[in-house]
Amino acid sequence: MTIPSNLKQGKRIRQAVLLMTLGAAASVAAAADTIKVALIGPVSGSVAQYGDMQFTGAKMVIEQINKGGGIAGKQLEGVVFDDACDPKQAVAVANKVVNAGIKFVVGHVCSSATMGAASIYEDERVLMVTAASTNPDITKKGYSLVFRTIGLDSMQAPAAATYIAGSVKPKLVAVLHDKQQYGEGIATEVKRSLDAKGVKVALFEGINAGDKDYSTIIEKLKRLNVDFIYYGGYHPELGLLLRQSSEKGLKAKFMGTEGAGNKELSAIAGKATEGLVVTLPKAFDEDPKNQALIQAFKAKKQDPSGVFVLPAYAAVTVIADGIKKAGAADPEKVAKALREGSFDTPIGALSYDKNGDLKNFSFVPYYWHQDGTKTLAK
Repeated sequence: MTIPSNLKQGKRIRQAVLLMTLGAAASVAAAADTIKVALIGPVSGSVAQYGDMQFTGAKMVIEQINKGGGIAGKQLEGVVFDDACDPKQAVAVANKVVNAGIKFVVGHVCSSATMGAASIYEDERVLMVTAASTNPDITKKGYSLVFRTIGLDSMQAPAAATYIAGSVKPKLVAVLHDKQQYGEGIATEVKRSLDAKGVKVALFEGINAGDKDYSTIIEKLKRLNVDFIYYGGYHPELGLLLRQSSEKGLKAKFMGTEGAGNKELSAIAGKATEGLVVTLPKAFDEDPKNQALIQAFKAKKQDPSGVFVLPAYAAVTVIADGIKKAGAADPEKVAKALREGSFDTPIGALSYDKNGDLKNFSFVPYYWHQDGTKTLAK
């Protein structure tokens, strides 16, 4: 029997519509079975190593959660975004996250980037947990959906000042910073803490991040005859300061932040890193209870010792456990669960105050060595 052409065409249209409907249904079903988490940090730029640390920790726990059946049968999906540690790019990325309908974020890494993006997440009801941004101002704004798995500069600075005053006992201190939100913020806190302890700060001054020649400030430090220098900022600039100071005969000892505790620092400064002290979160990778997890990283040929690896692992953990406690992947309900609960993670049992900051977190002074290793400072 011959089927009229208009009937054939109608049948083809119905089949096409059916296929489209089934495809859309499949997409909706797939979306319903997946909880996306944006993983945001520097993929490019001078501090991309810190982004790598965050992505390493976050991807590991996502993989483990999914292998364990996910969350109420739903799989987690990590979606990486590059903000290059730049506030403007961070805002653009935050808008991309919102437009993509993603409701959970691990990141950003740099405090200035986090500050720029946080208000967007708050306005658009996206929950963010940063594993690296330490500037206190981020959570002073009363946001309800912004959390951390790292301590504050106001916790790190007293640890640094206590070590300087109690163990180093310098005659004359200089406090330098990179004029950026993170670096200047923590340098200001350290100066305040040193002032309170009666330690004389002869110079508080900023340098330009990205410069390659710091001879002017080094000569100034030599003229002042300072014997100890605290630097607030990241490893690229500190590495150059260390190397050039050594070359120019400046004998002062240096101290840096967790933002400088990176193996790339040793590649830049070489033997000039010997004697440097950095304040870092305690070495979670050395905790006996974490050794099975540490071996899982090593089996993938990944380094679990990076300062932000396990805090990022913890950031995904608290989001996942928050969803479980809330009974829904709803940022508002998860935020409530985070403030009301306590969460077991590789960096300890975490609980939050009303601002979304950890109630307890410790920074510890370490000696940094030219081979990129660290030992507890005495």
